[in-house]
Amino acid sequence: MVLCVARTFLSACRRNDGTACCRCKNNNISIELKYLRIANTIKISGLNIRHSELLSIEYFDKNHIFAGLKPFQPVSYQASMIWQQHIAPASADDYDYDLPEERIALHPLAKRDESKLLIYNKGIIEETTFRDFINYVPAQSHIVFNNSRVINARLLFRKESGAVIEVLCLEPVNPQGYSASLSSPPGAEWKCMVGNLGKWKSGVIKADFYYEGRKANLYAEKIKKEESTGTCIVRFTWDTVNLSFGDVIRHAGHVPLPPYIARHDEPEDELRYQTVYSKAEGSVAAPTAGLHFTPEMMAGLGKKNIVKTEITLHVGAGTFLPVKSKNIHDHRMHSERFMIDYDGIQRLINHPGKVIAVGTTSLRALESLYIACTGAMKNKTGIPDLPIEIGQWDGYDIKESPAVDEAFNSMAGMMLKRGINELWCSTRLMIVPGFRFRVADILVTNFHLPRSTLLMLVAAWAGDDWKKIYNYALSHDFRFLSYGDSSLLVRNGES
Repeated sequence: MVLCVARTFLSACRRNDGTACCRCKNNNISIELKYLRIANTIKISGLNIRHSELLSIEYFDKNHIFAGLKPFQPVSYQASMIWQQHIAPASADDYDYDLPEERIALHPLAKRDESKLLIYNKGIIEETTFRDFINYVPAQSHIVFNNSRVINARLLFRKESGAVIEVLCLEPVNPQGYSASLSSPPGAEWKCMVGNLGKWKSGVIKADFYYEGRKANLYAEKIKKEESTGTCIVRFTWDTVNLSFGDVIRHAGHVPLPPYIARHDEPEDELRYQTVYSKAEGSVAAPTAGLHFTPEMMAGLGKKNIVKTEITLHVGAGTFLPVKSKNIHDHRMHSERFMIDYDGIQRLINHPGKVIAVGTTSLRALESLYIACTGAMKNKTGIPDLPIEIGQWDGYDIKESPAVDEAFNSMAGMMLKRGINELWCSTRLMIVPGFRFRVADILVTNFHLPRSTLLMLVAAWAGDDWKKIYNYALSHDFRFLSYGDSSLLVRNGES
């Protein structure tokens, strides 16, 4: 039995009044379930749909009997109910724990590899320091790093009244693409979070900065507010024409430390809130699992025949958002873009060793990549529509799971056909208990906030032992969050 929109769409409906709450059972067509939680009262084919009703909108037969309804309509957000079949109901309270304030690391240690490292393998926990990391990595492993680089995305403007307006750049709008926007000399428009927005009704605000000893000015103008997200589109201009936007924010901006690091950014953060292998500018938060690696450690990986692959996933501010809904399935997951090149996919195909994801961002990208590949395989032409988008609950209902090599080979073949070297995808994948991991075998990660999607990802990875891991860390003086200590977690069933 499934919930249908109305008898208007399916003649198998057992009610005759045309209401939007009937139940139907149709054995004559192949039904694919996707659901939409309606944000406001709207009309679909003449039917009044009440606020917040849960509706099935994708019943597909061979002729797509209501192809007029699009599953990603902007009037609401997609909250796929696949989890009803694949994920047990869960409260965000199940992923809460007491994190004493003094356990939050406000500064990095003097040396990156002096941080503690918790090892979890087959239910057994031990601890060491991160400089011993390589001793716990199986020979011939394949380590995947996120090479995204944090930008000075936090900008402070002062109005003539004295009010301070804080602007956090999230993602480029015009020119589109991080590289194009950061290299743009005449001006740039970005989606931003704005602090003290009530004091900025309209007009242009200004921030002073210095470049090569000369004073320069950065101007910001609010173009529009996006009511659904609370963000604003902001146009930036500056009076030093030979500077790109990337140059400007390097001089005018501040390191966007996460809100739980309750201090102003300092000169050391320019260096230490970056991984030593960061390259591609675009993140507003560091992929913190990589902060522990030193240049010497990176060079030493080759001595154990360990293969390295870099992906790029620009970490957004959404990574800090707590799950405020009582049921975790009602949380709207933020979207992040990631890229892997053709050679990286080939290494994943050809290297037989364990796959180690350095950080939750690398893990999310790898599992999203597999989901994208299975989607490409379902396409009759073998060539997916670009850009590829992975939804919040995609991957939970994959009935036929092709081997990882087979799936990646399919995507690599598509890239060759199209002459694509870099595959860019957008993912809203939310990994919670019930998710089946298919690519990675070992996860390197810091210790995360209570009630966060990152903690839920760890719970999906380690099962109920996440509590054992976190209780150990809390009782053995581990430091938590971005500048805190690390863990190496072997997925259950792996060794």
